[in-house]
Amino acid sequence: MKLFQKLLLAPAALGLMAPVAASAADLNIAGLSQYGSEEQVTSITQFSDVQPTDWAYQALSNLIERYGCVAGYPNGTYRGSRAMTRYEAAALLNACLDRITEVTDELKRLMKEFEKELAVLKGRVDGLEAKVGELEATQFSTTTKLRGEATFDLGAYTYGGSAKNGNSGPGLDDDESLLSAMVFNYDVRLNFDTSFTGKDLLRTRLRSGNYGESAFDGGQYRATKLDKSFESGAGPNVVDIDRLYYTFPVGNELKATLGARVRNTEMLAITPSAYKSYITDFLYGTYGTSGTYNKETGAGVGLVWKQKVKKGNPYLAAGVSYVAKNADKGSPDEGGIMTDNSAGSFLAQLGGAGKNWALTGAYRYGQCGTNIRSGTQYTYDNSKAKCDDLGDSAATNSFAINGYWQPSESGWVPSISAGWGITTFTNGYREAINTKNAQSWMVGLQWDDVFVKGNSAGMGVGQSPFTTSTFDGSTPYDGNYAWEWWYNYQVTDNISVTPALIYLSRPAGQNTPQGETFNAFAGLIQVGFKF
Repeated sequence: MKLFQKLLLAPAALGLMAPVAASAADLNIAGLSQYGSEEQVTSITQFSDVQPTDWAYQALSNLIERYGCVAGYPNGTYRGSRAMTRYEAAALLNACLDRITEVTDELKRLMKEFEKELAVLKGRVDGLEAKVGELEATQFSTTTKLRGEATFDLGAYTYGGSAKNGNSGPGLDDDESLLSAMVFNYDVRLNFDTSFTGKDLLRTRLRSGNYGESAFDGGQYRATKLDKSFESGAGPNVVDIDRLYYTFPVGNELKATLGARVRNTEMLAITPSAYKSYITDFLYGTYGTSGTYNKETGAGVGLVWKQKVKKGNPYLAAGVSYVAKNADKGSPDEGGIMTDNSAGSFLAQLGGAGKNWALTGAYRYGQCGTNIRSGTQYTYDNSKAKCDDLGDSAATNSFAINGYWQPSESGWVPSISAGWGITTFTNGYREAINTKNAQSWMVGLQWDDVFVKGNSAGMGVGQSPFTTSTFDGSTPYDGNYAWEWWYNYQVTDNISVTPALIYLSRPAGQNTPQGETFNAFAGLIQVGFKF
């Protein structure tokens, strides 16, 4: 009930408790005269007989400080326990009404003075209400948000070196040109992110691209593949269901993921790199350890644990996941879940992270049908040996150590990301391939806020998986150094332009004739849109 209403009801309530008629003898005319002539007090401390322990202390204080309509007696007392006559109640009510009238008149004056400004604000509020009403009437969903990303890649590869004959592929065959055609490719991703509780996530991703025959698809030399390179299995410009999974919390520190289309690198406890070039698939997309973080996609399940600590404090984390590439195939001879032909990957990660650093170790067991994602032409092709030619024991064991450190503030000192990995092929591969062990590594440097706040630049170098030992005991010469240099110019918060250079010292690896040289160099401009 508002103060004004309370004040109006007060005399009526008092009247109900007072006798029907009061004689002049019942009235303290002198006291009333003194009460009415006393000036209004400005602080409750002016009353000598009112203590903070009194039950009505706060109410009396509010009347004095907010409305200034309480008076006392000339001797500085309030006499709160004394019975109040109807005349005294009328005097108190009149004082408060006078104060409210003063406030109302002041408000009217201010409203008239700022009449134009108030009219403008009212118009804006009405406009906002109309827009909100329109959005509510036409909104896509109350639980789903659409997040889109479109990427354009324009560039070409040129091949050099002394090698010409002895192998097929650009630069190694007389029938192939040393210079690829200039290509213009695109990748579009539409994420529909749905939350039912505010803590869960149902992600449905539609994706399309046309990199199938591009110079950047990695079809011939895997190290040429870009992170954005994509084309549906049905062909170019076909929209695919690229992701479909559900993530939800299990208690305070656990998070579970279950999906029909999910990637193992999306179920990690810690992202093991701060290097974000978005250019090559090996240096950026697989953190330089593609044998372990091989981006296997299929039906899968994962569980992530993160230690609960105060924000900014170091924490421990662990994650495990299982993804079966052939889970949608009903015949156990062709696929299924947890069968010999599932093409399954089991990935486990353990590590710790702080405000500006992280260190992780990871292990992946890969059945036949999975591969090491990147590598020299020699090593990668070996990892894709047909399972029909191998025994049930054909599998890979991959280990990786990754970490990063980044400065608290941007400047001349870059963030440093590094990774090292090794993959061992089991004896089931002995008859089909010669690669027994393969290793990879990378180092990435990134500077933030270069020239302009929000822009960044970086350089990455490493070797995608290359054979380090063979089953027949021969000495491999399979290494290939991969370099990339890039500068990201942020045109707006949603548009970026990134020119980049890529150099591969020996992309064919051991398939390059011994004693010969073969390299590849590319120029690229990548334009990204986020909406």
